[in-house]
Amino acid sequence: MIYDKENKTITTERLVLRIFEKSDAETVTKLCNNYNIYKNTLYIPYPYSIDCALLWIQAHVDNFDADRLYEFAITDKEKGILYGAVALSNNQRFNNGEIAYWIGEEFWGNGYATEASKAILEFAFNVKGYHKVYARYFASNPASGRVIEKLGMVREGILIDHVMKDSRYEDLIYYGIINS
Repeated sequence: MIYDKENKTITTERLVLRIFEKSDAETVTKLCNNYNIYKNTLYIPYPYSIDCALLWIQAHVDNFDADRLYEFAITDKEKGILYGAVALSNNQRFNNGEIAYWIGEEFWGNGYATEASKAILEFAFNVKGYHKVYARYFASNPASGRVIEKLGMVREGILIDHVMKDSRYEDLIYYGIINS
């Protein structure tokens, strides 16, 4: 993982994680306006409009510069194709943060979420000096759990029937890792 502070990019073997730009809004809309993305994420609405994408993108630079949230576009290192997003929250008071991610359905199964999340975990520990990073996923989305386990996180607990999604309650499974 190579972090370029000036350009706010992280480079991995296959990916460049970069700040979203307004020009990404159309692609973000195409990727997120998908019921399978909606049902597996906590905050992405469905249907997903261009206005949703523009509002979401608009907040990124301010959040990054204020050290509140680091949200990166996951892009192909060679072709620049936008695959999804990975984010790291910053709870400065407790020196921890949450990793969250989504990948467009057409790109599932290629290891992009894992590669991007590993880079974000390294960014959290080695660049930002976090003590702990955690992640959570719906029990109905075990593929996300496998990504989290590949980061070396350990299961910390389950919040039973914690959120309602599509008129049914979902369990949230929490994982975490301490900076050692």
